[in-house]
Amino acid sequence: MNAAIIVAAGRGERMHSEKNKIFLPLLGVPVLLHTVRVFVESGLFGEIRIVCSAENRAEMQDMLREAGYGRIQLVLGGATRQASVRAGLLSLPEETELVAIHDGARPLVTPDVLRRAIARAEQKGSAVAAVPLKDTIKRASADGLILETPDRSELYTIQTPQVFRFGEIRAAHEARADQQTATDDAMLMEAEGRPVYLSEGDPENLKITTPEDIPVAEQILRKRRAGGAGKMEMRVGHGYDVHKLVPDRDLILCGVKVPYERGLLGHSDADVAAHALMDAMLGAAALGDIGLHFPDTDEAYRGADSMVLLERVREILSEAGWKLGNADVTIIAQRPKLRPFIEDMRTSLAGHLGCDRERISVKATTTEHLGFEGEGLGISAHAVVMIERISSCR
Repeated sequence: MNAAIIVAAGRGERMHSEKNKIFLPLLGVPVLLHTVRVFVESGLFGEIRIVCSAENRAEMQDMLREAGYGRIQLVLGGATRQASVRAGLLSLPEETELVAIHDGARPLVTPDVLRRAIARAEQKGSAVAAVPLKDTIKRASADGLILETPDRSELYTIQTPQVFRFGEIRAAHEARADQQTATDDAMLMEAEGRPVYLSEGDPENLKITTPEDIPVAEQILRKRRAGGAGKMEMRVGHGYDVHKLVPDRDLILCGVKVPYERGLLGHSDADVAAHALMDAMLGAAALGDIGLHFPDTDEAYRGADSMVLLERVREILSEAGWKLGNADVTIIAQRPKLRPFIEDMRTSLAGHLGCDRERISVKATTTEHLGFEGEGLGISAHAVVMIERISSCR
């Protein structure tokens, strides 16, 4: 029986994130779930262990359960990566033959990389995924003086998975438990004088380490999903809404209260801009409109906060496999002047949609006193959105 240890106990300081980087989303799916899916669906492993920290254990267990991986066993890690791997090894049954050790923050590993590593380890007793170095390397002194130019034909960038005979890698960890801190498991085998062989890795098998790695990883996933064509599935939607201005109502636009002597009439808070945006999002995904999901015949939505409804629309899209790419909202009103509130509106929409403010545009214009907007009888809004397909986590 072969087993896998997925190491996910790190803190990822270089990511500058408040949470463990393995929880960060890649196209709407947490990094770790991308990794786990490949290992589970490969069918190569009879046992899979995920090594995590005590502070992340409950959240990770919930995430795995919701994704259908609740039977995977979690193991508490140690203060270093080496200690965490050792804890994972000690949790495996004695009958384990080969064990693949992989960083949870390498979500772009492929089944082919796993198969090649397993096959190589079956033949040689070890296999470390690696790719040949493309760049020229210089060894330099502390003051920047070049001392040597190594022959790059003998140099490789090392990745995970790293696959070993179970008994040998466990013995290497036990022997070196208090003697050194290894940056990878091959170092421990080398220190014990055991041979370590390379297997063919993948240049796309990058490790999520810094914020810049997230968009790169997402682009690779989009390319793979499009069959290597470098395309991703996108849709465009348009929404339009109009509401009458009346006395004794608050004027709410994009979730922001705008001081004015009149407000918009409607069953909910009549946020005309938010309604246009919701219709655009639903329309892009061919999921109907707000009248279908939040009918004005339902008393539950009387006076409803449109920002709450907007969050629900975001959830509806996510459940259908879509996420917002960007949105452009245009509010048409002769009065009041809306320019002072535009940035607050962008911030409000971005917050409720869970996206960067840079993805949200809000504009306001007049009709030069033409039409019902120009006469001050009402306000209308248009919205155009682009949505992107997200992957399933299973």
